[in-house]
Amino acid sequence: MGMLCAVTFARYGRLYYADPGAFAPAVGDHVLVSTDDGPEVAQCVWAPTWVSEETSGFPVLVGMASDSDLSRDKILRRKKAQGKVAAKRLIREHELPMKVVAVDHALDANRTTIYFTAPQRVDFRSLVRDLGATLSARVELRQLSPRDAAKAQGGIGSCGRDLCCSTFLTDFEPVTIKMAKDQDLPLNPMRISGACGRLMCCLKYEHPLYQAFSASAPAVGARVSTPSGDGRVVGRSVPSDSLAVRLDEDGSRCSCSRAEVCESRQAYEG
Repeated sequence: MGMLCAVTFARYGRLYYADPGAFAPAVGDHVLVSTDDGPEVAQCVWAPTWVSEETSGFPVLVGMASDSDLSRDKILRRKKAQGKVAAKRLIREHELPMKVVAVDHALDANRTTIYFTAPQRVDFRSLVRDLGATLSARVELRQLSPRDAAKAQGGIGSCGRDLCCSTFLTDFEPVTIKMAKDQDLPLNPMRISGACGRLMCCLKYEHPLYQAFSASAPAVGARVSTPSGDGRVVGRSVPSDSLAVRLDEDGSRCSCSRAEVCESRQAYEG
């Protein structure tokens, strides 16, 4: 149990949670957050609040941002913008099949890192030389996979919420088309693909529930006994944990919980 606050490095950007430590930033205040390239300026968007979860694994705020820190942050943002503009222009001049996703700059090391996507491996040696001469800095280019590119850019998923990969996912676990089949989803790429063009990560979230349901519930077409009478299973609903049964007596359909059907079947089989 401890206190947490939420900060962002860019307007409408991804939220990062941190331990405020000895500081009490208000919403809108600028704070210093430790990163791989040293402390960077971020804006507090959620004031420190007590939470019941363990907070020892979260980074601790370095301090409140001073005027010099804000000036340094403006220079950093300008360097990033200049790097992005120069990269896009030179990529067009070199006619390379590359798309710039994000740009980072380390002021202390005078190093600009440009993240890009491409359909295949790209020979960008001449591009790096021209970028280094244009930006007067050491330049590194890193190719991202489609999933990593979506994570870096962020966006809104088909559910209307921020992309999982850009908010809370830390690892990309394998997602297969079988997961979509097990959940009776239409195998339409437009329906089951995410912003990255790959299968949506959320297909894996509920898959264990569908597996457990399939292992214990009668299959479609199986004969069952329900409180309303005997019948045949004609549909299954995992979210409601129920079955649709067509009754033998009058041909009507009824909905009953899996527990009602499975308990009677287990008693019969026992």
